Amino acid sequence: MAMSSLLPHSSSSSASLCSIISLHLIFLAIVLNASAHVDFSISTDRDSLLSFMSGIVADPQHALEKWNSPHLHVCNWTGIMCNHVKERVVQLDLSERSLQGTISPALSNLSFLSVLDLSGNFFRGSIPPELGALSAITQLSFDSNILGGGIPAELGLLRRLVYLDLSGNRLVGEIPATLFCNSTSLQYIDLSNNSLSGEIPSSSQCKLIELRFLLLWSNHLVGQIPPSLSNSSKLEWIDLGSNFLSGTLPASIVDKIPCLQFLYLSYNNLVSHDNNTNLTPFFSSLVNASRLQEVELAGSNLGGEIPSVVGNLSSSLLQLHLGENLISGSIPPSISNLVNLTLLNLSCNLLNGSIPPTIGLMGKLERVYISNNSLSGKIPKAFGDIPHLGLLDLSKNMLTGSIPESLSNLSQLRRLLLYGNHLSGELPSSLGKCVNLEVLDLSHNRITGLIPAEVAGLRSLKLYLNLSSNILQGPLPLELSKMDMVLAIDLSSNNFSGTIPAQLGSCIALEYLDLSRNLLQGPLPNSIGNLLYLQVLDLSNNRLTGEIPGSLQASSTLQQLNFSFNNFSGFISNEGAFATLAFNSFIGNSGLCGSLSGMPSCKKKRTRGHLLLPVLLTLFGTPCCILCLFGYPLVLKSRRRRSFAPFNGFTSEDEEQGKEAKYPRISYRQLVEATGGFNGSCLIGSGRFGHVYKGILHDETRIAVKVLDSDISGKIQGSSFKRECQVLKRTRHRNLIRIITTCSRPDFKALVLPLMSNGSLENHLYPSSGSDSQLSLAQLVNICSDIAEGMAYLHHHSPIRVVHCDLKPSNVLLDDDMKALITDFGIAKLVENSGGESDAIFDSASFTSTAGLLCGSIGYIAPEYGLGRHASTKGDVYSFGVLLLEIVTGKRPTDVIFQAGSSMHEWVKSHYPHNLDPIIEQALQRAAPPLVTAYSSKAWRDVIMELIELGLICTQSSPSTRPTMIDVAHEMGRLKEYLSMGAVLAIEAGLGGTWNG
Repeated sequence: MAMSSLLPHSSSSSASLCSIISLHLIFLAIVLNASAHVDFSISTDRDSLLSFMSGIVADPQHALEKWNSPHLHVCNWTGIMCNHVKERVVQLDLSERSLQGTISPALSNLSFLSVLDLSGNFFRGSIPPELGALSAITQLSFDSNILGGGIPAELGLLRRLVYLDLSGNRLVGEIPATLFCNSTSLQYIDLSNNSLSGEIPSSSQCKLIELRFLLLWSNHLVGQIPPSLSNSSKLEWIDLGSNFLSGTLPASIVDKIPCLQFLYLSYNNLVSHDNNTNLTPFFSSLVNASRLQEVELAGSNLGGEIPSVVGNLSSSLLQLHLGENLISGSIPPSISNLVNLTLLNLSCNLLNGSIPPTIGLMGKLERVYISNNSLSGKIPKAFGDIPHLGLLDLSKNMLTGSIPESLSNLSQLRRLLLYGNHLSGELPSSLGKCVNLEVLDLSHNRITGLIPAEVAGLRSLKLYLNLSSNILQGPLPLELSKMDMVLAIDLSSNNFSGTIPAQLGSCIALEYLDLSRNLLQGPLPNSIGNLLYLQVLDLSNNRLTGEIPGSLQASSTLQQLNFSFNNFSGFISNEGAFATLAFNSFIGNSGLCGSLSGMPSCKKKRTRGHLLLPVLLTLFGTPCCILCLFGYPLVLKSRRRRSFAPFNGFTSEDEEQGKEAKYPRISYRQLVEATGGFNGSCLIGSGRFGHVYKGILHDETRIAVKVLDSDISGKIQGSSFKRECQVLKRTRHRNLIRIITTCSRPDFKALVLPLMSNGSLENHLYPSSGSDSQLSLAQLVNICSDIAEGMAYLHHHSPIRVVHCDLKPSNVLLDDDMKALITDFGIAKLVENSGGESDAIFDSASFTSTAGLLCGSIGYIAPEYGLGRHASTKGDVYSFGVLLLEIVTGKRPTDVIFQAGSSMHEWVKSHYPHNLDPIIEQALQRAAPPLVTAYSSKAWRDVIMELIELGLICTQSSPSTRPTMIDVAHEMGRLKEYLSMGAVLAIEAGLGGTWNG
């Protein structure tokens, strides 16, 4: 190879040439000197490996235990493979071993080594440049560690290197030109998810002719995409997303890569041709890629119109993502030639004109996003001809006309989002035929008439019904009570009249109810306050009368209430659910009085009877209270003892001792005594199927008793109880709630668990007024790491694989040491432990009695569940990602859905990567300690950025692109290790030193 091929950016300066020659001469001298003193034998390999082991400071899995055996041959050591002809080490694979330490330069003496894989550990420090002497190496994998520093230029001297993965570290600096210009055998390069800067090496002499995969996403790369990539005609996968790349879309490069299958250029600063006005040249260049499957160009402010040549792209194209750009003009009818497309995303652009009716020819579409544009005209009836369509989002356009009846043909439709248009006419009753519909949002339109009974009775709605801001009228249909699994109903800003039906109390899963700004009158039914999971209730600006039911004040779940501007009357106390409310929640009700701050006091009527009342209470109330407090156990003892079989322990695999676990016998009577007869004052929360009470046993053991609700059907209650018992008895992990025992009778079922004094994670994320329970960033990272470890165990290591299905902050408890414990397995799925993501769910109850409860909680539910797919471990990964983003942003996912009209992922992604400063600043104010220096500020910012990126990766729309919980736990462990290294704390404590990132 000509020496000029080593020069970066096609430079021919003598200084650069001398620098490269000097590098080669020096390195050659090192290699020759080393080889002159080394006895190339297996003993040399042994010494090199022992030197490497000396740099390991922690080996929690004892992976290197065999390495300490003086009688064991090197080739029998863990992770070692030898060439048995020459008896030399040819492979060192210690991936995913949780090793901590540094990578020793002594590995460079393994002269026959062809595979070096240290991925998925906690190695820090820099990559030794001496590794450039491994002339036989073909695979080098250091991904998912905490390595820093730059990429050694010497790695470019590995002429046989085929596979290089340095992703997921903390590497900085520029990509060495030698790596792209000298390693001609490379087929796979992954440097993604680091902090690399500078330009992609672009010398015209850089010919990676064997390169098939190039992944550089999520770095700080600038400059243009180098034309030299056109020399890599075998490229199949290019991912340069989430950088700061600029210049024109690389049409001339793509045109020469006929094998291209996946192209990701999203979230850069690229422009289209002719000063960002012409997309035709780029799409024309893609026509040559006959195997093209996915194209993503989102979030780059690309201008121009979608050219008609888009219809000439490969018939194998599955996904086309052009969202969040400045694309204008109309949608070309030729796009319907992409007959195998499953995802079309044109959202957040400047598109106008009408939606082409030929879209119905794209018969394999599953998800269509064309929201946030300026499209006009009617919704094509042809949408009803797409049999697999599961999600249709045409929101925030200027569409007119009525909702087509043909949408009722979509048997697979799960989410229909048409909000923010100018749709008129009546709500078609035929939508009631969409028996799989889980989300229906038609808000902010001009829809008139009544809610058809067929639509109001859609039992399939599991997420939310939003018909707000229309011109709907008439009474609230009684059929709404059939939506027993819906999580949110918003009928606000309409003209509904009549009374609120008491039957709404049958919507047992309801968490969010907004009936504000209507013409509703009459009293508020007591059944609304009995909804077990209701968190948000807004009844403001109606004509409601009477007293506010006491059941609302007694609710343990309510967080936001608004009764303002009605005609309510009566006394309001500042206790229970009302304790955190401001007077504004009740303003505009002249008949209300009470002890709430700002509310007028109730006038006392001074009658003789009222004057005698305190005296009577004093005389007779005190003995009654004493009797209730101390006589209650005596009364119980005097009653006839009921015949029942208390729980006496069930068989369980004890992973540490291999013995059957023994569970104490706790009777129903003991639970009654411990909780004061399940008194409301002992109520600490509500789960999916019941209430949780705190109590103290006779031996002073503090317990939490989860009592399954007897109001739900016995079949659901029994299957949920059985499922939770199965999970808790067969799993053992430090981050899972442990079971003390159970108590089961025909009319009573309860789980007895240890009481967690620090409550749930939700209590700390959203502390009540006046509470000082805000968590620090370090605590949050530790908690998230605990959660990830527990979920990884459930998914991959427990005797029976478990899909939790309802991971959220309220289902994470914190013990005395703030260690996180996952709880509430009432709707979990048990999966055969055979190893793949397609493992069959064998829990027979999963899809029968509790089928309606599969999806979990609103805002945390994976999008594929909305397309009818079965619960999977990747759904839990999605929920964990939402939890991460919730922690960073300080926003509940439900707030984002109902205020911004998007998912948590979409909302955060709209700010990523260039507009995150406001989010990071708010997170720093909430959770970071006082920032003493610029170094510590950067450190905490890095942590928050890592959490955001991991959250976005976990919440990707496609399950196949999400990591496993093992990967997530490893990433959280790395972040935890990063914080525990002490640099941040030392700086903040004013101990001096520097922070090198």
